[in-house]
Amino acid sequence: MLLISVAIGIIGSILGIGGGIFLVPILTLILDIDIRIAAATSLVAIIVMSSTSSSSYLHEGLVNVKLGMFLETFTTAGAVIGAVFVVILEPSTIEIVLGVTLVYTAIYMQLKKEENIIHKGEGPLSAFRSRFRSRFRDPAANKVVEYDVENIGKGAAGSFIAGNLSGLVGIGGGIIKVPAMNIWMGVPIKAATATSNFMLGVTAVASAIVYISNGFIAPALTAVVAIGIFLGASIGSRTLPRISAGRVRTAFAAILVVIGILMFMKAAGLVVS
Repeated sequence: MLLISVAIGIIGSILGIGGGIFLVPILTLILDIDIRIAAATSLVAIIVMSSTSSSSYLHEGLVNVKLGMFLETFTTAGAVIGAVFVVILEPSTIEIVLGVTLVYTAIYMQLKKEENIIHKGEGPLSAFRSRFRSRFRDPAANKVVEYDVENIGKGAAGSFIAGNLSGLVGIGGGIIKVPAMNIWMGVPIKAATATSNFMLGVTAVASAIVYISNGFIAPALTAVVAIGIFLGASIGSRTLPRISAGRVRTAFAAILVVIGILMFMKAAGLVVS
């Protein structure tokens, strides 16, 4: 689990999805751990990953701090509501929700190319929207990327849904927030993943409180996973700036499809743990 967690930390910090979409299926499909305990372990891992990777992304200038703080208010509200339902729904229902979400997100991410969604930081904006205008240097493309943020309302709604899913299945919400920021709001994929990482920790804390209060926690397992995630996130956060945006988006979609299909099979009883 330590080695697996290191790998998850690397991939999760690069994609801005917290690693829960990898950790939860591994714990449930391979180790046959109750999905509610797996989700609680994942949430703790997400807190560690967010804290570790965000410091590096802030230094690189990739995080849109003002946008992240704005969207997080909606994500946290959704997370609390989602976590409450975990004590009501059957594990198979939660697995189906996770599978549907992953496959949908993968398809949606591939509908538009990166270069067609970025709104360059040019021209006058309203006082509200102008606060989210940002820029960063992309070492892989060897240029400075400046962008404006569009569709603030849709992004807020997407963040609420992301928080709801975080509380429900312990995935951190990044699988919704990253494509919402990238495709709906016109935020470059690298800035979207970095900003998502920045927000993940707060969302996970809000959900983890509900899990822990209901006894869904395995201390020894959580400790091992947290150490591995810390090591992996330290590596991954230093790797993202050097990877092309296209490769990040392709990797994001491919991994979501595979894990989504596995979760469908688990819920249908086609995968035996």
